[in-house]
Amino acid sequence: MDPDEKRVRQEDCNEDTLGIGILTLTNKRVAFDKKHARVMDFSGSIGETILDVPLENVTKVWKEGLLMKKVCFTAKTNDGEKTYKFGVFSNGSWRKTFEKTLENFHSKKPDEK
Repeated sequence: MDPDEKRVRQEDCNEDTLGIGILTLTNKRVAFDKKHARVMDFSGSIGETILDVPLENVTKVWKEGLLMKKVCFTAKTNDGEKTYKFGVFSNGSWRKTFEKTLENFHSKKPDEK
């Protein structure tokens, strides 16, 4: 993380296409680190960062699901827009935090970003 970057929220979760890992929301980006687990000794390790999206590329945030709760977002990528869906414990709380973080990010002056 950058020196002026602050972690806003983080949770172990599962993404529909990326698998299990750790979702991290900061004041500058949203990242997903792949997680590798071993059943034999119940250990786990964090692997590579497979998703690293600057907040300026996030175009939409929403929640879905009753039993399988997910926080979702769409972001601009080099290949067009891509949607990600993360199974989290409290999708409503995640959505509110995500939207507030985006609002704070966009309300800053361009030279403060």
